[in-house]
Amino acid sequence: MPSLKYTTTGLTRGWTRVLNDRRMENPIAGGIKKSSTPDKEPPLILIVDDDRFMRDLLRQVMEKEGYRVAEAENGLQGLEAYIRLHPDMVLVDAIMPVMDGFTCCTKLQAIFEDDSGEYDFASHTPILMITSLEDSKSVDQAFEVGAVDFVTKPIHWAVLRQRVRRLLEQAQLYRQLQAANEELQRLAFLDGLTRVANRRGFDQALEHEWRRLIRESVSAKNAGTETHFVQNPSSLSLILCDVDFFKRYNDSCGHLAGDECLQQVAEALRRAVNRPGDLVARYGGEEFAVLLPNTDAAGAVSVAQKIRTEIRNLQIPHPTSSVSEFITISLGVTATIPCPNTAPCELISIADKALYQAKESGRDRLILKIFILPN
Repeated sequence: MPSLKYTTTGLTRGWTRVLNDRRMENPIAGGIKKSSTPDKEPPLILIVDDDRFMRDLLRQVMEKEGYRVAEAENGLQGLEAYIRLHPDMVLVDAIMPVMDGFTCCTKLQAIFEDDSGEYDFASHTPILMITSLEDSKSVDQAFEVGAVDFVTKPIHWAVLRQRVRRLLEQAQLYRQLQAANEELQRLAFLDGLTRVANRRGFDQALEHEWRRLIRESVSAKNAGTETHFVQNPSSLSLILCDVDFFKRYNDSCGHLAGDECLQQVAEALRRAVNRPGDLVARYGGEEFAVLLPNTDAAGAVSVAQKIRTEIRNLQIPHPTSSVSEFITISLGVTATIPCPNTAPCELISIADKALYQAKESGRDRLILKIFILPN
């Protein structure tokens, strides 16, 4: 198989034949090269065509427009190039040996899907099909397999330039909108004061991890590798924390000092919880939740002890506390292996009971309560 050709050089080849059809005029004539800023590379166009002469024409037109260009000789090479180079756009011929353009488009659509099988629009690369087939069946097929536009041979070069420019602009606009939506969604799950997750973000994360760990534990059970939940990698742990005598603190020090206290407590929790999958959330008022996926009871207790140490090291004076001269925290800890006949609210209920017991027992401590799984 010929090797993949990747070029970003300028024009290196001259014309070798006279192009008589008006739609096959010199495609470079009248082209306006785009300026590019040093800090941002021009878009990369992947050209997939078995006709070397056509690839040369397309390459020269795209480079004249200021784009970078990569080339592949068939659909299979095109897929390999796409995975390796992540181009901004694909120009693909419909009829090619080894793998035609229709099959190539179909396989590219599979790449655009995420792990859950949902279509990932953010990763979508516009595909423009180049075809000598003008019958309605071929046109319909091009769109069905994922092409967003097409041009027919012989190519009207001015039309091609405009369509490429338009599709690239649309793709860029969509990515910007997608990024803006993701930022809005992130902010919707963030607590404005403490900058940790809010209750909504916590609920969503708990539901997600619950379902994920059910799949893990079921797989382990089917494989005969399940263990007791205290040491099971599919365990899910939860810590509920409450700042001791916080109402007294607010009353004596003021609400601004109370807000600053909560911000420092949230930051201390973040320092104690440093795995990417762990979550710190403001559960409500002066109460925080720490979600620890793939963490057994012993691991959760270890994190809870680290949290107490971080809070103690803050040394925030509390003039009206009954247990210390500084801000302290009470913690309720629990762990379980999620299974289909249990619900996330049960985990919260057990952790809440443990937190209540910690406060009733004198505060400034942690209590571990075991989540007994139903038979």
